[in-house]
Amino acid sequence: MLKVNYFLESINTICQHLRYDELSVLNPLEFMTQICPKCSYIRKESETCPAWQCPACQVAYTKAGDSTPTNTQRDLVNKSSQHAVNSIPASTWKLLILFAIIAAIAWQSGFAFRKKTNHRIVNNSTQSLQQPEVILYGTTWCGYCAAARQFFDANGIRYTEYDTEKTTQGYEGHKKLGGGGVPLIVVGGDVMHGYSEAGLRQALAPWIRGN
Repeated sequence: MLKVNYFLESINTICQHLRYDELSVLNPLEFMTQICPKCSYIRKESETCPAWQCPACQVAYTKAGDSTPTNTQRDLVNKSSQHAVNSIPASTWKLLILFAIIAAIAWQSGFAFRKKTNHRIVNNSTQSLQQPEVILYGTTWCGYCAAARQFFDANGIRYTEYDTEKTTQGYEGHKKLGGGGVPLIVVGGDVMHGYSEAGLRQALAPWIRGN
């Protein structure tokens, strides 16, 4: 968006620097006032007679008859307009073409940026819906460990279990997290000592089956 605004400001600056006479000659109505409706004489800038009077036939433009231009006058206007277009310097055309290309590139860049941003938002939303890692440190004889397993299975929660008595990883992980008994449950970055169904429901609410 900033690139497009910059382009528009640049075009405005170019237009302000264009010579007035290069643009004013493009106006056929202004050119029409210099053609006599009676004799079709084209008034020159060097003429010294009053602006309202034709230098050739000396008749006032407003009294020369019908204000509707003749075919000859139309041809003169068309030729003048075409000449005015052709008289614009080549450097001006090149500058305008250059800025048109810059505008197209800026638009494409803005579109690609918006597409990339939207894709990032979708990915972030998808990641935020992914269940956090759940680790259960327990033993085979612990009743609360069995209750935790049953809760995870019943509610569709994925988890990893380490036996603190039979595996080195379970023993070391349990000890590193403070030990103090089983079960010890890790949900994402949160550590829960003991089993609490209410605590697990709160921590895993978005991923519990049926919620």
